[in-house]
This record gives sequence, C-alpha cells and structure tokens, in this order.
Amino acid sequence: MSASGITRRGFFATASLPLFGQTAPARRPRKSSYFGLHFDLHPQEADTALGRDVTEAMIEKLLDAAKPDYVQYDAKGHAGWLGWPSEVGPSAPGIVKDSLRVWRDVTARRGVSLYIHFSGVWDSEAVRRRPEWARLDREGNRDGRNTSTFGPYVDEIMIPQLREAATKYDLDGVWVDGECWSVQPDYSPAAMKAWGRPEAPKGPDDEGWQEWLEFHRERFREYVQHYVDALHATHPRLQVASNWLYSTFVPEEPTLPVDFLSGDYLGNASISRARLEARYLAQTGKPWDLMAWGFQQANSNPVGHVHKPAVQLQQEAGVVLAQGGGFQVYYQPSRAGHFDDSHIGVMGEVGRFCRVREAVSHQTETVPQVGVVMSRESLYRSANKMFGGWGRADGPAVGWLDAVIACGWSVDVLPDWKLDRMLDEYPLVVLPDWTAVGEATVNKLLQYAEKGGKLVISGAQNALLCAKTLGLRVVGEARVQEAYLGKGEVLGNHKGLWLDVEAGSWQVVEERFEGLDSSRGGAAAALARVWGKGEVVVAPGPTGVVYAGTHAPAIREFVRRLIGPRFRPLVEVEGPPTLEVALRRKNGRLLVHLLNCTGMQVAGEWAAIDFVPAVGPVKLKFAGRAPRRGGLLPGGRMLRGPFLVGGLGGDAGGGGG
Repeated sequence: MSASGITRRGFFATASLPLFGQTAPARRPRKSSYFGLHFDLHPQEADTALGRDVTEAMIEKLLDAAKPDYVQYDAKGHAGWLGWPSEVGPSAPGIVKDSLRVWRDVTARRGVSLYIHFSGVWDSEAVRRRPEWARLDREGNRDGRNTSTFGPYVDEIMIPQLREAATKYDLDGVWVDGECWSVQPDYSPAAMKAWGRPEAPKGPDDEGWQEWLEFHRERFREYVQHYVDALHATHPRLQVASNWLYSTFVPEEPTLPVDFLSGDYLGNASISRARLEARYLAQTGKPWDLMAWGFQQANSNPVGHVHKPAVQLQQEAGVVLAQGGGFQVYYQPSRAGHFDDSHIGVMGEVGRFCRVREAVSHQTETVPQVGVVMSRESLYRSANKMFGGWGRADGPAVGWLDAVIACGWSVDVLPDWKLDRMLDEYPLVVLPDWTAVGEATVNKLLQYAEKGGKLVISGAQNALLCAKTLGLRVVGEARVQEAYLGKGEVLGNHKGLWLDVEAGSWQVVEERFEGLDSSRGGAAAALARVWGKGEVVVAPGPTGVVYAGTHAPAIREFVRRLIGPRFRPLVEVEGPPTLEVALRRKNGRLLVHLLNCTGMQVAGEWAAIDFVPAVGPVKLKFAGRAPRRGGLLPGGRMLRGPFLVGGLGGDAGGGGG
C-alpha cells in the first residue's frame, strides 16, 4: 500500500502552572526524559556581564515555548572558571547575577529538571594555578588545558565544586564535558610511578605502545568511577554522565556507574554522525540521548556560528528519536545570559516536533534486520589514541551504515563486545572494512554464518584474516589499486586497498576493472559461497571507506547488489535513497519510522537548510502476514491497507505505532 506526500504535522500541548501554595510538579529522572535543552557559555576571565540579563520572565517564556524535560546550564567550561558565586572557586570575576539560582527557581516551579554543564579533565585555570596538576606530554611539557587523571585535581577541586553546586542549587544532575575526547597519555611523575617502569613508549612505533594506551584507558575508567561514586555517596539523587562515554568514542561495554549516556554531535554531515551514534547508544542498555548543536560551529565556514533553522534541527531530531533515545539542542545565550526571541521560537518548534512523537518513538526496541559490526578492537589498535572521535578511522562503519540506509533497509550497529548476545537475531550481518578486528570477532561471525546467517565481509585485511579458514586463495599482498565497478549507470570509482584473490570454488558475483573499460580484464570485487547452513560474501576492498568519502550512487548500488539477493526485509520500502527506514517495536506493536533526509546539510559552504521537500508516494510491502490496520502519525489519519506506518524526520511526518 502507499502513503503519498508524507508531510510534517504536530500539535501544541499547554501545561498549567501550580497555584500558589501547591507542591511543584515532580521532575522527570533522566532515564525517562525525552527532550531537553543545553546551554553553555564556558565563562571566561574577561567576562564582565555574566547573568546580567537572566530573568525569570525570559526563562518562563523559553520553557513555555519548548516544554523541555530538563535544562543543562553552564557551571564550568573548559577555561576552568565557575559561572556561579562559589566558596570553593574559582568563580569568574564578571558574575553580575547568579544565573543558576534563577534557572533553578523557575525550573523547580515548572517541574523541569536542572543539570549543569561542567568541564572535567579539561580545566585550563586549574593547571595555570596549580601546574603540578597538569598532564605532561611525551617531551615533558605541561599541558595547558588537561589535568592529570593520576593527580589530586579530582579530589581537591573537581569533586568539591560539584558537591557545592549540587547542594546549593538542588541539582538533578551533571553532564561532565571535556573528558574521554580530551584526555591523553600522561608522562607526569605520578603517571610514571603508576606505570612502574623507568621508561614509557613515546609513539606507535615504540614497543609496548598499545599496552601504554590501555594503561591510560584503565586509569580514566578508575577516575570516572571515583568521582561518580563520590558524588553518589553524598548526593544519591544526582544523575551523572561523562560526555561521550560508552558511545563510539569509547566503544566498550558499560560497567561504570554513570546514570545515563550522552554526547554532542557536531560538524558537517551531522545526520550521518547521528545515525551511527544513535544506533550504537541504542545497544548499550543504558538511558541515552544525543545533543544537536543549534548552530554550525565556527571553524566550518569563514564567518563563524551559523544558526540552524527549525526544520534542520527537526530533521536531525528524527534520526535520533527513531532509535528510541532522547534528543536535546545546544544553544549559547549572550554572554549576559539573554536568549533572542528567534532562538526561543526555534526551540519551541523543535520541542513541539519532538513531543508529538514521544509516545511512538521513546524507549522502543529494534526489529533486527541488517547489522553492521562496530569494532572496538580495530579502533583501539589502529587509531593510536586513547579514545575517539576517531575521524576517518571509523569510516568503514559510517560508509556501510549510510549505504545500507540509502538502500532502504533498517539497520543496527552491532558492538563487537556484544556479538555473542545478538548475532543470531539478525538475518544479515556486515563486517565493514576495519583493519584489525581480531580473530575472535571473525570466528564469531563465521560461526553465525555456519548456523544459517548471511555474512558480508568487507575489506582487504578482513579477507586476508579469514582466507585460510574459508579456503580463499590470496594472490600477493594487499595494495592500493585503481578499481572501477561496471554494472551500474556509470562506472563506480572504487579506488583503495584491495586484496587480489582467486575464485576457486567461490562464485564471483561482482567484478572490478583497473581502467575505464569494463569489457575486459575484470578481477573479483566480491565472491560468494555457501558456508554451513548460511552464506558468506567477501568483498576484499574498501567499500565502507569509499562510500563514507564519496557517497557515490555507484557504490550504493554495489552494496544493494551484494545484500539484496540475500536479504528479505520484514518491510520492503519503495522510495528515494534519501528516505531512511527504522523498524522498531513498542508495547507489542510494529513501528515503521520513515525519515526524510532529503537535502540534509553536508558541507560548511551550505551550513544551514530551511526547506525539506516532501517525498512520495512511499510504498510498503510486508513479508508474510501484514498487520491488520495502520495509520499515519502524528495526525492519526488512517491509511489504506492493513498496516501502520510512521515517520520521524524533516517532512516525513510523525512516529507510527
């Protein structure tokens, strides 16, 4: 059946205030929160008007417009100055009014939770005042911004600052910034003492480098454990997150007692980033949300901050909410704390867009379809840093994820630490072209195929790793080669690291050519064979990396030809490649989320979008017995045919259930 011209719909739900003398409404804990707002200023020594323009009337106007479950307001930025009058200090010298007090008073009356933004490892003022607290680099130079996780900073100033703020403002929680993505290997005396050896590796070519990195990762885990336990001991209701912990930046199984997971994705191609992060966080088993910046950051264009129109943020919100988590938007007020009416208006539009979709998007469960493996092992062994963001190192997963989405299939990210618990649920699994996944991961995947799964193995190193087990004959060493695919509308440039293999008992399902002539001299671009009760496809080239770098339709269609004959989706969606599909379940109901990502922002030269064209008609075909009835949400319009459909992004409408 079809739903033609899916468009945006919504409603505005008013909330009454408590009467004088009545108890303030209860505040939502983070585990059940859905939509929030984040405001940070990173107070500076040069500020002269902090809090001057913060008024109850302005805050009430903003809360009335956006109706958030929580607000995160700045308490300490990377510069290290506190934004409130503190006995612990150091408070920024330019505080005119206590912003946190005003925000707490109003949010408490409205039943809105208040969290603070607080920079942790990165504290420039702390290391200026106490140089011995600083991390030392490999040359023995003091870091001008990062404290040492081996030193006393966390106990002597960080925990006291947080306890003071939690008590003074009855805080609901803290969002600790500047942590996993800022921390770096430390050569300070305290770190070297803990290392227990006279010398430490200085770089990836030195013996023991991977052990050195893991030594620091473990110390970071201990550091987070310590301050979270300390805060919970004195303020058990305080909810704590370390920004980007247990996301793809730290792709580990959650073991530390943080109360929720969160991260602020930014940069160009935000939707592509949010797709990966949301799908990863959805697998962690922890409450989570993602934060969109309400503006394009200053270093992406020649003029500085470019604010996003509401439709752009709504499009980004849909990508996140479709995976069952929460969504928040980051804005910066003026240095005096004022919010322009235009920004309040945008926050209101985004809040209404999200809220009307809450019942059919929040805390849903995935319907396993295609799985794309996320490799902690490869990132940790190849990126030569403690934690992410990984930049191009995570390109294999980004490319495969975007390609599968563009083919119209629902897809999840499968963390390598969780494969034992989830592989058998997926009809088809892709191992992207990682460089060092390890034999354990390959063996798990081959066992999955042997039991009946369909497995696509991408990448020269992965092909080499499993060649002996699979009986695949390798010719020479992997090398960068010119490669063109010849079955599509145009030749597909697939240049990169390829491994030459001989077919033998394998079936060559795709060929590549070294020049602009697909009539002769083809080599294997993909091979397939039965493996036990299942099937394995090996594509010994850089498919994920190339698609992440080009998003060329020819590579997308190559992916479609590899997966399509081996995968029957539960819901087959016919629509343009800019239509994202996410199959979810809630309360026993199937949800088909359709997200219109047409025109999404992908370059600094095109920093903002304010128009997303409607797409349609969109046709859905169900495998097996289709649902008995269906409707389009929001709006409640029943659709022709026995199914239920919902959209979440841009002009794609609302969530279905």
